[in-house]
Amino acid sequence: MSETAAMVSRYTQTDRFRGARIHLCDLTGLEIRDCEVDGLKIVDCYGSDIYLGGDFERLVVNDVDVTAYVEAELDRRHPARALARDAASPEDYRAAWDAIEILWGATLDRARLLPEAALHERVDGEWSFVETQRHLLFACDAWLGNAVLEEEGPYHPWGLPAGETPPGEVANLGLTLEVIPTLEAVLAPRLARMAVMRRVVDELTEVELDRVCGRKPTEMHPDQEYVVRRCLKVVLNEEAEHHRYAVRDLATLEAGVPQRQ
Repeated sequence: MSETAAMVSRYTQTDRFRGARIHLCDLTGLEIRDCEVDGLKIVDCYGSDIYLGGDFERLVVNDVDVTAYVEAELDRRHPARALARDAASPEDYRAAWDAIEILWGATLDRARLLPEAALHERVDGEWSFVETQRHLLFACDAWLGNAVLEEEGPYHPWGLPAGETPPGEVANLGLTLEVIPTLEAVLAPRLARMAVMRRVVDELTEVELDRVCGRKPTEMHPDQEYVVRRCLKVVLNEEAEHHRYAVRDLATLEAGVPQRQ
């Protein structure tokens, strides 16, 4: 196969496919990642292995609405996501954070059994285990440290924002994306930030939950009202969902990599 034939076409931040119709084409291996797909239809197509992952308000497969089934099954497998999603009272927030701390404690012990190199490996193009810890560090820095607590210099330089963050904003936040810390190195600020979240939820009251924050998470976020309950809910949901991804990918790594003794 020539070098040209082996190249993969890549399209980033374009609207050229909006409203497009793809008909009688070979889409084997097509990957759509981090895209707005509202109204997407795949009709009369066929394949032996189809994977969908994302946040879908309504998902219909062969005329059957499977949204409720998928959500219920995810909640059954990962109860912390329901605790995070449904948290309303201070007690609910504490219960959700209790569950998240327990989950990550066990999962970090599990990850430490793998060679360090495996913890930097991306499974199917997803963030590595270390990158996941960096992203959760950033999420907590933004939504807790900056928005809720209004800290001076809330962002740790190893934080990892969403992939579409413009380079200028990355620089403004003081992030160094090119650094490759070890798991234990990144866990120092990560666990310290989790301890701050622990203190906040332990002291949480109804009045505090309804307080309007004096800052937004980052300058990129819309100029609107950010209430404490919303900001803490984002932290809970990020922790629960990324734990789900992390254990999924850990299983793949464990299947192919000898564990440390």
